[in-house]
Amino acid sequence: MRVVIQRVSEAAVQIDGIEKACIQSGLLVLLGIEEADGKEDIDWLCRKIVNMRIFGDDQGVMNRSVLDIAGEVLVISQFTLHASTKKGNRPSYINAAKPEVAIPLYESFIETLGTQLGREIATGTFGADMKVSLVNDGPVTILVDSKNKQ
Repeated sequence: MRVVIQRVSEAAVQIDGIEKACIQSGLLVLLGIEEADGKEDIDWLCRKIVNMRIFGDDQGVMNRSVLDIAGEVLVISQFTLHASTKKGNRPSYINAAKPEVAIPLYESFIETLGTQLGREIATGTFGADMKVSLVNDGPVTILVDSKNKQ
């Protein structure tokens, strides 16, 4: 699993011109799932996201997590995070999980993240054409891959 984590002061997702979800201060998480992902990837990644200290403390040092600030989280499925650009100019998405594998993992990821955060997670709709807007705070943008834990 790969995620792009963005610290935001606000973020929203629209589908067919209708706002599906919006959050204030917290994290926008773009989630890419591959065929080899499983429960271990979900558990590790959710712990990492909830506890990552990327919010400022009273001295302005990034020393607080989204859990510490009672922040919100918006998760958007993003199969293009597994794009291969090694050959030619057209990315290949062969490593991205097919919907029959990805949807249950996506749903489990959202449930696990919500349990660890202790609040509901805002989401887009898996496979939909979504318009995501955000105000990146910092900017702070971090890439994490559950297959690269070292």
